[in-house]
Amino acid sequence: MNRTEEHVSSGTNSEERTDVRPGARSLVKRRSASAQSRHTAFLLASAGGMAVANVYYAQPLLDAISDDFGMAHWAIGIVITVTQICYALGLMLLVPLGDLLNQRRLIITHMFLMAVALIAVGASPSGAVLLLGMAAVGFLAVVTQSLVAFAATITTPAERGRIIGLVTSGIVIGILLARTVAGVLTDLAGWRSVYFVSAIFMLLMAAALVWALPHVERRQTPLSYPQLIRSVFALFAQEPPLLIRGMLGLFIFTAFSSLWTSMVFPLTAPQHSLSHSAIGAFGLAGVAGALAAAQAGRWADRGLGQKTTGGALLLLLAAWVPLSFTEHSLWWLLVGVIVLDFAVQAVHVTNQSILLSVRPEARSRLTAAYMIFYSVGSATGSIASTAIYARVGWSGVCLLGAAVSALALLFWAVTRR
Repeated sequence: MNRTEEHVSSGTNSEERTDVRPGARSLVKRRSASAQSRHTAFLLASAGGMAVANVYYAQPLLDAISDDFGMAHWAIGIVITVTQICYALGLMLLVPLGDLLNQRRLIITHMFLMAVALIAVGASPSGAVLLLGMAAVGFLAVVTQSLVAFAATITTPAERGRIIGLVTSGIVIGILLARTVAGVLTDLAGWRSVYFVSAIFMLLMAAALVWALPHVERRQTPLSYPQLIRSVFALFAQEPPLLIRGMLGLFIFTAFSSLWTSMVFPLTAPQHSLSHSAIGAFGLAGVAGALAAAQAGRWADRGLGQKTTGGALLLLLAAWVPLSFTEHSLWWLLVGVIVLDFAVQAVHVTNQSILLSVRPEARSRLTAAYMIFYSVGSATGSIASTAIYARVGWSGVCLLGAAVSALALLFWAVTRR
């Protein structure tokens, strides 16, 4: 396979060398490029957060949607299932295209198509049209992962981890705040307004990306599309870091999903009796952890990726101690949520920083392959935690999370060299 040659015409690409001879002019040039890189990263983070939120808006809206279409409550859950299945398909079929086509045009096209899909959902006259629209939303929402791969392409190796951390934090914030935003808009103007408003923001963001994203020129890869998809699976055998970091991703997102899926049960139980709006507010605590985890990218840039991973996994295990007191005190839950979200996102950012430095010409495929582990971990945590809570209660969920976290720490210790 020929390696793809890339350069960024705006001067922010990692492959372009800046004049490092002494003098004020070269220093200003380097600072200007760094500032431009940061501004682009914030834009990519905002776009990623807005795009991924579309996958999660429906979760607090199921009752309103079922009432609108006259669907049984037990059947409306298929909306979430279809969206998640199509998101997984998008990881495999769309994200690798970033190694075949122009990444900039691909991202912008996906954002415009996302807006069309959102309008279709908001205007859906029947359940069938709704499901088709949600399927398209899930399929196109993987543009978030294309944004991460693009961020790695346009930054220098010295700041790649920090930039990936910023973009990833934006995506996580979008996930955590989606439920809150959906609830507020639904109370104000009905559930359809959520998707119409999101469509407007997708169009505005797509226009901003057209104006702000640097042009990346790359030599055409010799792979056909079927060969490209097959090569994703070949990466598992060719790149051992992918398997190691992928398994760590599976463990941490199993723990993450175990908490966020089952947390609603003890909070709505008689001892707390919180409303869904109050429960959604705990997402703000998760945002604090996600923002702090952006620092993990800086540590990875300094060659501290392994130490960051080990320390974060220790925190992940420790987080289940305060979380185990959730039924007695919401303050302990607050502490546990912040620590757990920081730990998960620190490992996630470090994983991506390491992987996206392995094969520059295969960044999109590496991202797609890694996120498969994320999807499996998220699904496993959701299914296992709800089943265990039904049988054992919250203490069982905390034991599950602690066991998965301990397994992740053991796996890292064994494979770190």
